[in-house]
Amino acid sequence: MAVDTMEVDQPAVKPDQPVKDIRSNFALLERAVAQFDSRFTLRALRSISSIRKTLDARILCSVIVLTYLPSNPTARILIEATGLDGEEIGRVVSQYKEELAILKGNPKEVIPEIDVYIAILIQVYLYDAKEFEDGAEFSSTLVDKIRELNRRTLDSLAAKSYFYFSLFHEELDPKPPSKQSPVISIRGKLLAALRSSVLRKDQDTQAAVTTLLLRNYISTADITQADLLVAQTQFPSTAPNNQVARYLFYLGRIRAIQLAYTEAHEHLISATRKSPTNAVASGFYQASTKLLIVVELLMGDIPDRAVFSQPNLESALEPYFRLVQAVRVGDLQGFLKVVQTYSSVFHRDGTYTLILRLRQNVIKTGIRMLSLSYSRISLRDICIRLGLESEESAEYIVAKAIRDGVIEATIDHEKGYMQTKQAGDVYATREPGEAFHDRIRACLSLHDECVKAMRYPMNQHRLELKNAQEARERERELAKEIQDGDIDEDEAAGDYDGL
Repeated sequence: MAVDTMEVDQPAVKPDQPVKDIRSNFALLERAVAQFDSRFTLRALRSISSIRKTLDARILCSVIVLTYLPSNPTARILIEATGLDGEEIGRVVSQYKEELAILKGNPKEVIPEIDVYIAILIQVYLYDAKEFEDGAEFSSTLVDKIRELNRRTLDSLAAKSYFYFSLFHEELDPKPPSKQSPVISIRGKLLAALRSSVLRKDQDTQAAVTTLLLRNYISTADITQADLLVAQTQFPSTAPNNQVARYLFYLGRIRAIQLAYTEAHEHLISATRKSPTNAVASGFYQASTKLLIVVELLMGDIPDRAVFSQPNLESALEPYFRLVQAVRVGDLQGFLKVVQTYSSVFHRDGTYTLILRLRQNVIKTGIRMLSLSYSRISLRDICIRLGLESEESAEYIVAKAIRDGVIEATIDHEKGYMQTKQAGDVYATREPGEAFHDRIRACLSLHDECVKAMRYPMNQHRLELKNAQEARERERELAKEIQDGDIDEDEAAGDYDGL
């Protein structure tokens, strides 16, 4: 009975409301073209997330029918992409007879930005409907048309089109990391789009295509090509925040695979700070945090426990929490058990190969714990406690830990024990100052990025200059009238009580 009440109380969505919402964005696109201001285009693109909840083929067909004349070739291509048959199209046309009569009597020219915006909605519909083959074919035609148009007001729309173009090909069989995957076949188009965007100073498309190429190379484990792309291209400094976060995430993954953990840590820290933490974009935040945890472990650091208690991360980071517990205490057997238990999760997250490198870190952590607990301990006891194969291997591992600065100790080879040195005062070293300097540098870079990200209205300075000129002209006219004696100074000052 309660279920029926809930169904009655929920407001029903009017069939024509999504059509009105889509068509209301056409005015924003026209203003973006007229004023050459991309903010109106971005506002139209942001509305897609709410529109896609009610999007279907009938709504798309209604929008196309109400926008184009029947003889328009673009309209035929777009309607064919929706997959509706002739009868359903006829019903839509009969529903909007009055609107179509007005459209025929007063035809309006449709700008290319509206064409591409409707095409992006079709891409979204096909992707949600899992029509990946049709979507890949339609997207290939769309990006070719966008390259031919070469309009700067299309930059933001082109970036979104290339995103779905790449996404459709990732879903085609065979999927990455297979070398026969269709993602390899689209690299030519993406590289051509990157070259064209650089020459045309199209920074939106340049940023989007760069991140898509990095994602493409990483998906097939072509790390060398991804590194060459980073070295030979320059990521635009005015790129949107979401593209910067993606770029830093992929860059962090590349550096982690190349064993450059310090660089990877810096990139991933920036990526997690730039990524939104709300439920809408929790997937990216989780992926970047998982990779950041593994990189911190590889650097020999232990992540803060508060990271694992965040509401959006608590369940997703459960395997990584178990992993950190095993590494923190130096439990080699527990570490191997966690890796075996959650191997499918680590494979899906793309962190399995990095986690396998943590075995030496677990052993080093165990040695550090033993050095803190015992001033002298035999190599045989170290071998038993850490589960190593022989005393000889334990000696080699302890010697490497001493050389790497993990512990401060000496080895007596003849008597077979490790002697720990007396620990000094850490505040007498440069380590606290370096940590403080790193935090200051991070805060200053965040301030600089915030200043760069500030947006100002186009041509606002001209409007202020025009207002200033008009004010000066009014002052001159007023001074001339006072001088001629038409008005006196009291009248010029206006009627103010108390004067």
